[in-house]
Amino acid sequence: MGIVLSELETGQVIGSRTIEVTRADLVRYAGASGDFNPIHWNENFATSVELPGVIAHGMFTMGAAVQMVTDWAGDPAAVIDYQTRFTKPVPVADTTGTDEPGARIEVTGVIGAVDLDNSTVRVDLTVTAAEQKVLGKCQALVRVW
Repeated sequence: MGIVLSELETGQVIGSRTIEVTRADLVRYAGASGDFNPIHWNENFATSVELPGVIAHGMFTMGAAVQMVTDWAGDPAAVIDYQTRFTKPVPVADTTGTDEPGARIEVTGVIGAVDLDNSTVRVDLTVTAAEQKVLGKCQALVRVW
């Protein structure tokens, strides 16, 4: 069962999820992306540059948020445009040796616009961590076939 464009309405919630993040996730992301900036793994360095501590990569946060849209669409290729503004860092506490995540990113997706002529839908994402908006004007454009 796929998405039926004519059944979508502006304001309709497509889903929400919580993404649990650990420092180990940041290390894995650094290896995959090549971004080894010490603000993403070294507490002393991060605080020395006036950050609240180790923070998640912005692109990690952006990618984690859009995963909900690709899951909803059923095909990553359906997302034809994705953009956001980074508004706040996502601090990731050191919870090594525990079962707790260092941060939780909350994502909610809502239909922002439906374009029947172009077979597209804009999904507006609200992305927060510790009750603060961490991505602003976060929008994905999805082609519905």
